Amino acid sequence: MLLRLAYLGVTNALAMLRLLPTSDLATDAEILALRHQITVLERQLHGEKTQFAPADRAFLAALLHQLPRDVLRRIRLLVRPDTVLRWHRDLIARRHAWISRPKRAGRPPTVRSGRVLVLRLARETMAGATDASTVSCSSSA
Repeated sequence: MLLRLAYLGVTNALAMLRLLPTSDLATDAEILALRHQITVLERQLHGEKTQFAPADRAFLAALLHQLPRDVLRRIRLLVRPDTVLRWHRDLIARRHAWISRPKRAGRPPTVRSGRVLVLRLARETMAGATDASTVSCSSSA
């Protein structure tokens, strides 16, 4: 997935560089042609859902999340704008989960002084409990 995402990023960056020297008319014509191709693809799908690869989702989410919702609603997309925003939220959540995951599995090790203290308290408690039981047994006799 990471390799595909890098490939998409590089190819689209080169496509953006290719658009720099073109005139606004040529850019507008290309945009209209792409919109028409999307319309034709939607017509061929007959209401079926389109399937995007995870790398495609990540690229679209990173590309489109900066746009306001009203602009996203005007753009001709194969998915709803809310879907693109959900993809972006999932991408950020996955990244946050990866960064904040514990570095080591399991319970962290205890400090030796804490261990010694707990064991001493347990011994004293057990010794006090046995003394109390002998006292209560002798007092009941």
